[in-house]
Amino acid sequence: MLECYVVHVLKRFVAVVAMACLSPSRLCARVQDKLLCQFGHKVRRQTVFVKLKPPGPTPLRIFGKTCQRVTTCGPACGSAGASAPSVAGVARRLASSLQSTSTGSLPDYGTQIVDPYRLLEDDLNGIYEDIRSELERNTNQSELNTIATYYFDGQGKALRPMVAILMARAVNYHVYGENSALLASQRQVAMISEMIHSASLIHDDVIDQSDFRRGKPSVNVLWNHKKVAMAGDFILAVASMMIARLRSDDVTLVLSQVVTDLVQGEFMQLGSKETENERFAHYLTKTYRKTASLIANSVKAVALLSGADESTCELAFQYGRNIGLSFQLVDDMLDFVSSAQAMGKPTAADLKLGLATAPVLFACEKYPELNPMIMRRFGEPGDVERAFELVHQSRGLEQTRFLARRHGLEAARLAQELARSVYQKGLVLATDLVLNRIK
Repeated sequence: MLECYVVHVLKRFVAVVAMACLSPSRLCARVQDKLLCQFGHKVRRQTVFVKLKPPGPTPLRIFGKTCQRVTTCGPACGSAGASAPSVAGVARRLASSLQSTSTGSLPDYGTQIVDPYRLLEDDLNGIYEDIRSELERNTNQSELNTIATYYFDGQGKALRPMVAILMARAVNYHVYGENSALLASQRQVAMISEMIHSASLIHDDVIDQSDFRRGKPSVNVLWNHKKVAMAGDFILAVASMMIARLRSDDVTLVLSQVVTDLVQGEFMQLGSKETENERFAHYLTKTYRKTASLIANSVKAVALLSGADESTCELAFQYGRNIGLSFQLVDDMLDFVSSAQAMGKPTAADLKLGLATAPVLFACEKYPELNPMIMRRFGEPGDVERAFELVHQSRGLEQTRFLARRHGLEAARLAQELARSVYQKGLVLATDLVLNRIK
């Protein structure tokens, strides 16, 4: 009787805590899975974040809140031989650790703050090292390896791997519930997405003859442009081998579409359209192909690998498309408002390359004199400076921000259709990270 009573009490306790996100002076992260071991069952290693009064041991920073990582049950702690007193002891220890912070009513978990990068810390840890290892294994040319791994130094935002893994875990939870886990193949897709992205950066550096990328000299400044172009091709080739090893025809087709879109987007960027309506449609299609397609198809690929149904895979795709468009719109806006030091590359770079992005296209509504500049790709002396000035005098930046927000809100709405989990919440908050970034 005592054993049954203890188990009943523990289940009620876990049910309450698992849906809780306490106020800043209380528990500051939702328990992701079962906290306590039950008779005859194994429980995965769990992490709870508890508010500390500084100074505290090994503090973590999560959106300005200082927390301590507290590990509860490990994967082996729920053997069939467990006794009621030992389980009760776990409950007492956990309750004791929360005693000073667990009074009062418990708000809905939807108010919690989730840092997607912190949430996926273990999944993202070592991802750049793994990519460098893949590249190194496939060449005996030291210089080729050096060029190919140049941008995999851990200094990038890792947005694409983060979103891919976040979607993978959210969809896995949506399909299988608490017993789901990240598949090795899904993490491979996250790596592949970053490899395709970096290969496109290398090719862009060659085409645009840029001098800086991520706050350091770009590859085409350090090496011969022919070698750099071949290094980009090499990264794509290794990524293709990794795709083949996934042994999924559907995933192969989806990820192959990314490369097709990248090339078409680059060709579209080389041209301009005469009329304003055609011009904006041209810009949005180019933006999807060059930026959003990679994110959209990567998250669709991880959903396919989870065995999700067609509607869920399409939801994942549309989420990726919208957050990708939002990301690029913010990027185009930052080119006009952020400092070169913050961006890690020169500002007004798009204008200098002859590109009319959303802020310029919106500014045309107030200043038609921009139209001939766009058609000549800002090629005459003074065009870049004048266009930069007119954009700031117009509502172009405000309208670009509004459009980015619309796509971000649509991505968040789509994420909310997945089963409620900390990963689903992370997908929603990832849209805020994209919209509010400063570089």
